[in-house]
Amino acid sequence: MDKLFGTDGVRGTANIHPMTAEMALRIGAAVGRYFSRDGSSAHRVVIGKDTRLSGYMFENALTAGLTSTGMNVLLLGPVPTPAVGLLTRSMRADLGVMISASHNPAVDNGIKFFGPDGFKLSDQMEGEIEALIAAGVAPAGASDIGRAKRIDDGRFRYIERVKSSFPRQQLLDGLKVVVDCANGAAHRVAPEALWELGADVIPVGVSPDGHNINDGCGSTHPQMAAETVLAHGADVGICLDGDADRVILLDETGKVGDGDQFMALMAARWASEGRLSNNALVATVMSNLGLEHFLDSKGLRLERTAVGDRYVVERMRAGGFNLGGEQSGHIVMSDYATTGDGLMAGLQFLAEMMRSGQPASTLLNNFEPVPQLLKNVRFSVGQAPLDVENVKAAIAQAEADLAGRGRLLIRKSGTEPLVRVMAEHEDAALMERAVDSVVDAVADAVSR
Repeated sequence: MDKLFGTDGVRGTANIHPMTAEMALRIGAAVGRYFSRDGSSAHRVVIGKDTRLSGYMFENALTAGLTSTGMNVLLLGPVPTPAVGLLTRSMRADLGVMISASHNPAVDNGIKFFGPDGFKLSDQMEGEIEALIAAGVAPAGASDIGRAKRIDDGRFRYIERVKSSFPRQQLLDGLKVVVDCANGAAHRVAPEALWELGADVIPVGVSPDGHNINDGCGSTHPQMAAETVLAHGADVGICLDGDADRVILLDETGKVGDGDQFMALMAARWASEGRLSNNALVATVMSNLGLEHFLDSKGLRLERTAVGDRYVVERMRAGGFNLGGEQSGHIVMSDYATTGDGLMAGLQFLAEMMRSGQPASTLLNNFEPVPQLLKNVRFSVGQAPLDVENVKAAIAQAEADLAGRGRLLIRKSGTEPLVRVMAEHEDAALMERAVDSVVDAVADAVSR
């Protein structure tokens, strides 16, 4: 059996392997058996989903697999991914499942898992579950089949948890906020939480129909939110992705401030208050060199990891750090949550706006980024373009050209069949030539 798990669970196009109802049932049975190996009947799992049409199919298939092994299933309906991490722990569940393909198009879907501590599963655990899927799982006896129950207040529990991370006695009175929910999992919770804290809320991307998640909206397409910020004279924009575990912020001019700028702000702020554990921020290899230089100037460290918020969290837990994230907008604040939480991060930014009295444009301009360029090349399943000699030669030459004042990063996406080519250098023209040379070599390799 091919490897199922990528950097964030199992993901692919709905009704095409591995994202079929049959495979979801097998996955459900395997994780049900994995987390109920002690033989008791008290095991439970919570399942959340985003707003994709295929979510109904996968929810039912996973429920069938899980209950066939004796697991009791608690169905949350549409909730953000961080809500599943939170509720897995608070409801004393053995397992949490989120059905979502995050920022991907509506035709895709995915399955993510959380352990009883609310954290995503390790590579080792995923490998053991894959082995169970391949071997097959014996069902429970007829009298030991699990039950399924809908939980109606999951989103309200999550809203209260998110609000509890906001400074006590502080409100957002007088702040006009555009929130783009990507027609996804946060289309109800995000506007409600902001309104309850006193903001003047202008919601967009809050009309999901099963097909329009991330479609021209959300954190990967912030243009609509930026236009709304300008049209309404808003103070700030908050753009979430389909499952609301990442955020992109917009200032009052509609300009995008990415995760690096937000992390720079929070790291400096928390360090000044003595709240930044071990005086370090955890980020991935994709974060800009400008962020590293900024932290150096503050006497702080940048700990880099592989791409993926789960790897950020693993490093944070291993090193005792409490702030980390990705340039793409996954922000992890372990004092408050077990995974990236776009809404919670957005609220922390709004709290800093209220505390400092500074506009979003100032707070999202902490350092001058080193010029950075990222290009993607799509390949077909079974191809290995990075093993082609011409590609290796192009990469070696590009690395030599950028050496000294920049860097080159080549990697396969963990969620899509893409080769990502990223470079940074003070000389933007040199950087672009280096990236294009590698992209051209990869494109040539995959076209053969």
